[in-house]
Amino acid sequence: MKKFWLFVLAIVISFLPGIIGMLFSPSGMSDVWYNMLNKSVLTPNGWVFAVVWPILYLLLGIALYLIFVDKTRYSKAKAYCLFFVNIVLNALWSYTFFGLHLIGVSLIVLIALIGFTIWMMRAFKQISHAAYWLIWPYLVWLFFALYLNGAISLLN
Repeated sequence: MKKFWLFVLAIVISFLPGIIGMLFSPSGMSDVWYNMLNKSVLTPNGWVFAVVWPILYLLLGIALYLIFVDKTRYSKAKAYCLFFVNIVLNALWSYTFFGLHLIGVSLIVLIALIGFTIWMMRAFKQISHAAYWLIWPYLVWLFFALYLNGAISLLN
């Protein structure tokens, strides 16, 4: 039963940036602002983001759960700290981009997020190879987001 609650906790924690991000996602005035931006031709429709992000958060949650339950000899403090920083930076990107409309600042936040994600992956790999591999789709998506954010920066 304890493992079940650890799983639930890991999933809830991993979805926090998405929940916070929903507060700033395009709607109302932010939607008008976002729709007026010049974007890359590779920018997907909004529904794609609504499908992809929950899947990525679920994968992150499963990875965190695997770290929780792994009986490793390595200290997990670094992995937990990096996961926390990752969550904060992920939510901060939504706030700086959609909330404050600071495209350049959000690009810097995204670069930091990618760096911390790679660092987190390395920490996770020492504890659980499966957790490490579960983060790869998230990292790939972050690089795509970097392209999209960079294109918006250049085009506007």
